[in-house]
Amino acid sequence: MPQALPAIIAALLLLLGAFGLALHYGVNHALLWGLGAALGFTLYCGAFSFAGGFRQALADGRGAGLRAQMLMLGVLVIIMLPAIHAGTLAGAPVRGIVFPAGLAVVIGAFIFGIGMQLGGGCASGTLYTAGGGNTRMLLTLMFFIIGATIAAYDSERWADLPALAATSLPELIGLWPTMIGSIMIFAFVALGSRVIEQRRHGRVEPIFSAPSAASPRRWSWAMAAIILAILNIITLWAAGRPWVITASFPLWGSRIVAELGWDEPAFWMFWEDPTRTEAFLRPLLAERSSVMNFGLMLGAFFAAALAARFKPQWRLPWRHCCASVMGGLLLGYGAVMASGCNISAYVAGIASGSLHGWLWILPGLAGNWLGLRLRPLFRLDH
Repeated sequence: MPQALPAIIAALLLLLGAFGLALHYGVNHALLWGLGAALGFTLYCGAFSFAGGFRQALADGRGAGLRAQMLMLGVLVIIMLPAIHAGTLAGAPVRGIVFPAGLAVVIGAFIFGIGMQLGGGCASGTLYTAGGGNTRMLLTLMFFIIGATIAAYDSERWADLPALAATSLPELIGLWPTMIGSIMIFAFVALGSRVIEQRRHGRVEPIFSAPSAASPRRWSWAMAAIILAILNIITLWAAGRPWVITASFPLWGSRIVAELGWDEPAFWMFWEDPTRTEAFLRPLLAERSSVMNFGLMLGAFFAAALAARFKPQWRLPWRHCCASVMGGLLLGYGAVMASGCNISAYVAGIASGSLHGWLWILPGLAGNWLGLRLRPLFRLDH
């Protein structure tokens, strides 16, 4: 049975938030709030975890989570890539997430990958599990923000590392070669994971069938992947750019630093960048990724209450707390250094045709592999 009081509180907060945003910032902000809530609801109901998918593939040879990622990416590339290349989607101007591909992306993605396995989740996973009442992930989120803020403060150390110019593959090799090549890679990864899983376990977990009663998921892998893809596409139309998460984390931390009088982040090199200055100077709720992140957490809160699973546990093993602190710091620093996380760089970058999105994944996987080897030190099971 649903938890009535938490569900009512979550629903009221979502409605009040939408009304307040529409009143002060316009209907588009309310729509982004709703999209964030829908993303959080979907992530929770599908237990859609990039960190979990990588962990299952690397540690156990089980690839259902990885195949679901390939399905989502396939849908995004087919629809988003042509729209971004054309600069318009359903009459709205849109742009992609295209950043320089260089050493900072490699190092940052590797660090982020370690953090995924120690902290217990990626950027989206941290937000939706924290919103769903997982107290360890609340601790991870807090140090995720701290790590991102440290990276912003420290940006002079890594901002000038060697890198190629921001490269759009459709502009470099053409739209159709980029689309066809991307789909072929997704298919290769999906089929390869099936072969490995069949050899190691004698069967392949289907992604289109309903989960078992013992599963934390209420939706199939495929259902969650397709809905997430659709919500990503709507976000592109509404926000004018793909779904991003971690852009708001250094902003939150830097604003706290400024409010407490510890420093003047406006003079950090990171915030002197013209592309970021405006976000730092505007009210927090005027920033689109912040609005979507708050909505995402509330959407997950609502889903957890409906599933009667909103049951925070405030007593945590000290080793788990240490893993969250270390993992969160690595997640935050790595995400800022790599110009994005698994959503902002890996998913949005690939869906935008950016070379940096493809560059992110290999060091990200290598970091996940190392993080898996470190998990037993903190008594974290696979």
